[in-house]
Amino acid sequence: METDMIPNDTIDKLAMCFASLSELGQQLSEEQWKLPTECPGWTVQDNLSHIVAFERVLNGYPATTHQAKGFDYIKNPIGTSNENEIDARRHLSGAEVLAEWNETAAARLATLRSADEAYYSTEMATPTGLGTIADLLHIRVLDCWVHEQDMRRALGITGHLSGPAAEHTIDRLIRTIPIVVGKRASTPDGQSVVIDITADPVLGGVRRHIICTVMNGRAALLDIEPEAPLCRLTMDTQTFLTLATGRRGAEQITNSIEYAGDLTHGHKIVASMNMMI
Repeated sequence: METDMIPNDTIDKLAMCFASLSELGQQLSEEQWKLPTECPGWTVQDNLSHIVAFERVLNGYPATTHQAKGFDYIKNPIGTSNENEIDARRHLSGAEVLAEWNETAAARLATLRSADEAYYSTEMATPTGLGTIADLLHIRVLDCWVHEQDMRRALGITGHLSGPAAEHTIDRLIRTIPIVVGKRASTPDGQSVVIDITADPVLGGVRRHIICTVMNGRAALLDIEPEAPLCRLTMDTQTFLTLATGRRGAEQITNSIEYAGDLTHGHKIVASMNMMI
């Protein structure tokens, strides 16, 4: 339960992500740690190294002084910082990074469980702008869960696709849909787009029924089902996730989506869904 400024529910979700990452890592051989993922240039191990580094710095450890060189997929200063931390760990084995992760996760959760309201109200820069440590934790759940799924897809080990952390992440990604529908895809005024996210009864997922309507030039999420939406898209949780996070483009997953209504506009929506460019 959330109290004034102490985000206990969010800490619980983060703890679930931490535990799931540790459990996944314990299963892996060194060969599996080195498998490439859909994050450009990153292996399974690199994804965990990224999370290790971020949580260590948040817990007060200094950032690395290592300077990564020769990586042409880096696009911005945040990418450079991420790559410096990852490259500083590339000489390690997967088991060594996992050991560092387990130590880091335990220390970070100890800090979060014992911190007071003053700590959580501390202002800091976040990926979405100036916020507080409490605000950043919501993003940390998303980042940890998304990278866990990056690792799992590369490994072919499905898991943790349902539950509070999964729902938290999918719901935060859904917030971007009005930008996609209104600004990027230029959906006509008065028209609606419906997106149904499905879940597998065995593998899991997050079921969501999304209705986005454009009125007076602005797109918004609504609860009212239109009689005849301009288009309807149906996709599973992994397809939505990989589109919204830019892991896969529309041309890679077109057969994983069911289209109804205006097919041209439906394809335009799908092509516009990457919100992590």
